[in-house]
Amino acid sequence: PAPVVSADGAYVEIPLTGMRKAIAKRLTQSKQEVPHYYLTVDIALDELMAIRGELNKSAPSKLSVTDFLVKACSNALLDVPQVNSQWGETAIRQYTNADISVAVATDTGLITPIVFGANTKGLKQINSDMTDLKEKASAGKLQPHEFQGGTFTISNLGMMGIQEFTAVINPPQSAILAVGAPQKKLVPADNEKGFEVSTVMNVTLSCDHRVVDGAVGAQWLKALKGYLEKPINLLL
Repeated sequence: PAPVVSADGAYVEIPLTGMRKAIAKRLTQSKQEVPHYYLTVDIALDELMAIRGELNKSAPSKLSVTDFLVKACSNALLDVPQVNSQWGETAIRQYTNADISVAVATDTGLITPIVFGANTKGLKQINSDMTDLKEKASAGKLQPHEFQGGTFTISNLGMMGIQEFTAVINPPQSAILAVGAPQKKLVPADNEKGFEVSTVMNVTLSCDHRVVDGAVGAQWLKALKGYLEKPINLLL
């Protein structure tokens, strides 16, 4: 249905699409039923940016920071599998593979295409999967199995200049990572000046407290930070 303009022209009523109804239902359910809590940490990206720059000199398709995030999150989920879990009425289901949902904005609403088995893939394959999924999402050609499911979600608003935010968990998953824009910051350093300029990214992990205790969420963020600050480990 087409938008309807009010008789006095004061407003326009835009009919709800099926996608918008689904988004509203799931996120309302999440905030009403899931006990959220939030953990935030800064991550230095200097080594990641350097390695990414070197890899992109010869890569036909340029690796993005999100590609590194997908890989790092998948590795951290294997290290701390409690976060790679879902709440059930009689049991907590813990997954052995990391299927990473990545939030993508489209003209019709937010959708979360999935990089399946990201823990088994290299950066090049993750980049290829992400490029294909984003193109399908923008064209409205994603199949249901490509966006329904997943064991963990990444929501990255850094490319829009957002420094930090908190995200709503995508049920039945137990956690979602909100990623802000990399920024230049002065950080303490062991040199004559006592400081240096570093590229730092703020991330916030939203957790379902029924499944992920605070100490476990902190342990997962520590693992993620380790992979992103020493990204050579993602190439092994």
